[in-house]
Order: sequence, then C-alpha cells, then structure tokens
Amino acid sequence: MADEPRVADGTRAADEAKATDQTETEAKDGTKAEAEDEREAEDEPERAPQAAARGGWEDKAAGALAFLRRRITGEYEVDEFGFDPDLNDNVLMGVLRPLYDKYFRVEVSGIENVPADGGALIVANHSGTVPVDALMTQVALLDHHPAGRHLRMLAADLVFTLPFVGELSRKMGHTLACNPDAERLLRGGEVVAVFPEGFKGVGKPFSQRYRLQRFGRGGFVSAALRTGVPIIPVSIVGAEEIYPKIADLKPLARLIGLPYFPITPTFPLLGPLGLVPLPTKWHIAFGEPIPTSGYDPGAADDPMLVFDLTDQVRETIQDTLYRLLLQRRSVFF
Repeated sequence: MADEPRVADGTRAADEAKATDQTETEAKDGTKAEAEDEREAEDEPERAPQAAARGGWEDKAAGALAFLRRRITGEYEVDEFGFDPDLNDNVLMGVLRPLYDKYFRVEVSGIENVPADGGALIVANHSGTVPVDALMTQVALLDHHPAGRHLRMLAADLVFTLPFVGELSRKMGHTLACNPDAERLLRGGEVVAVFPEGFKGVGKPFSQRYRLQRFGRGGFVSAALRTGVPIIPVSIVGAEEIYPKIADLKPLARLIGLPYFPITPTFPLLGPLGLVPLPTKWHIAFGEPIPTSGYDPGAADDPMLVFDLTDQVRETIQDTLYRLLLQRRSVFF
C-alpha cells in the first residue's frame, strides 16, 4: 500500500511528459504549416492571372476587377520590346484559350523539357496558312508549364507593318526575327521561339504537309551558342489541316504585298465563313533540350558547327512529326 502513491505519481509524470511532447509536436506542425502557407502566398502573384482566367466565375470576376484597377491606376509594366504581360495574361490569352482548350483540343507532351527559369530557345515547325500554331504554343507554355512561362516569339517584318496586328504582337511579347533581339531576350532569361521555315513553311501547299522546308542559314543556332541556352525542338501536329492550301493567287499576293494569297476548299468560295479554321485535333511535343553551354565562345562563328546543329534540330523535329502522325487516329479526333 505504501508503494501505490509512487506508482500514481509515476503515471502522472509520464502523462505530463506525453502531453508536453504532443504540445511541442503540434507547435512544430503549426510552424511548418505557417511556413508552407507563407511560401504559397509568395507564389500566389505568379499564379494569379492563370488561376483567375481558368477558375470559376467568381475568380474570373475578381480577376477582371483587379485588372481594370491596374489599368486605371497604371500599376502595370511594359518592357523595352513593348511586351505587356498584364494585358497578355488577362485578356489576349483569354481570347485564345477557348481555341486551345475546346476547338483544337491541344494535347501537350514533354513540356517539362522547357527549363523553369533562365533562357531557352524553342525551334518549331511552321504551317497552317495562317500562323495559329505559334499562338497555340504560347498558350501551352503559359498555362501548362509548371512555372507558367511566357513565350517571346520572333516574327517576320511583315507582322509589324500590318495595322493593329503589329501593335498587338508587341503587346503579346513578339519581336523582330533578328539575332540582336533574340540574344538580348535570351540573355535576359526569356524563352524565345523561332520558326525557321518562315513563310515557306506556313504557306506551303497542302500536298507538302508535314514536310519541313529549308531552315535557312541557322541564325537561331548562332544566337543559342552565343548565349549558351539550350535549344528545344518542338513538333506540332494538327495545324497543317486547319486551312488546307490548294492554290496560290500570286499576282494578287504581290499586288497587296503578301507572300502568298491562299485558296482553300472553303476560301474564298464561302466568303467570310471560309475564314473559320477546321476543328482539327492538335498535339504539341516538346523534345529533349540540345545543350549549347559546353561550346567555346567563338563556336557561333564556326559555319560547320552551326550547320550540323541546325541539321540536328531539323531532323529531330521531322522524325517526331512522322512518329506523331503514325500514332494519330484521326485528323479531327
């Protein structure tokens, strides 16, 4: 009987120690949760435009009001190239998203090959009579890359001479297809896209679909070598069929200053209705990066190296296109 009080005291001490341990554990868990909340709060501004654009109506309404406030108060930035990320993310991409998600039902693979930060050069095939493929690739990087990266596209001079289109392109982050601009963007840590086929690719006849045209002199490879960024080959399937080009009115094209004037099965036969693209099923495949950081500083001036890398990129894109076409069940499904 004399020992019973000591047993009770020991039990009480053990209970108190257990309670203390539990309190300390809860405090640690609470501190950890607070730290995680703080990290999420820090990341929130970067995800806010995409989340608001793709969320429910309440998120969209809140995002729209916040956007209007920023436009009225001038709390937004435009860079030296004319890129307006606030307008691009909240308005311009919002116009393109229904095409991407519902109309072309774009499927993306390999997007993790694009680095989460730092410069990178995307090189893609070009097609479709109207360069919608470039815009869909831009949506893919912003909405589906884990870091929500902006794609800075290099466009032909013609784009910036067209009324309204040129100014809109600048606000979307596009700039002239020249090495000085490309290198400045790459050194600034941007993801830059180039379509080396140019008008030869986007305006080729339907009979030559998915056959890559000449890639020029490899200026994009020189830009990548000078800045040491990886080259990421991208293959796009589905764009070739949106406006099947069966003829070209070259005299009319020269008269109005265009590289070609397309005739398709629906245009100009159906008038404005013929301008509606066909609802094809798309696949955008981002290939494995080709590193350039291991080359000497003067490698960009080596014509044989530039040629070999250009050919490697071209062959990678062409082989991937053939593989995706073999896997495709239907043009529309």
